[in-house]
Amino acid sequence: MNGVRLSLLAGAGSAALLIAALGFQAAGYAPCELCILQRWPHLAAVIIAGLVWLTGTVRLLAVLGMAATAVAAGLAVYHGGVEFGWWAGPSHCTGGVGDIARMSTQDLMARLQAAPVVRCDEVTWRFLGLSMAAWNALCSVVLIVIWGLAARRGR
Repeated sequence: MNGVRLSLLAGAGSAALLIAALGFQAAGYAPCELCILQRWPHLAAVIIAGLVWLTGTVRLLAVLGMAATAVAAGLAVYHGGVEFGWWAGPSHCTGGVGDIARMSTQDLMARLQAAPVVRCDEVTWRFLGLSMAAWNALCSVVLIVIWGLAARRGR
């Protein structure tokens, strides 16, 4: 397969991940902040694949696509680690409200009311023991390899 087709395949993979995420959202699985952050690099990869198709420039754009997908993979690994309790996530989306003992009741209520509804450290869906973030990480790694092959075979 040539570099253009591989780039389009990688872009289609990112598009499929975005469509799946939106499908889960439509089915009632509200995304957390880290879930939404993982979507942006995939959108960039789709746009880059479109630029490959429009311009025929493969090597440089495939490297950019690989970088965008690597960012998505990194965010997904980070999110998966937060979900599985391997490391702490951002306090504003993991339920952390600060030092409760030193807060007034009004400050605590204000913090609780401003807290996001969807927590980043709670897994809402699993398949074969892996969360959506973990699946995104695995799929993103495959897409990184495809982008890399496109860059090698590009002109």
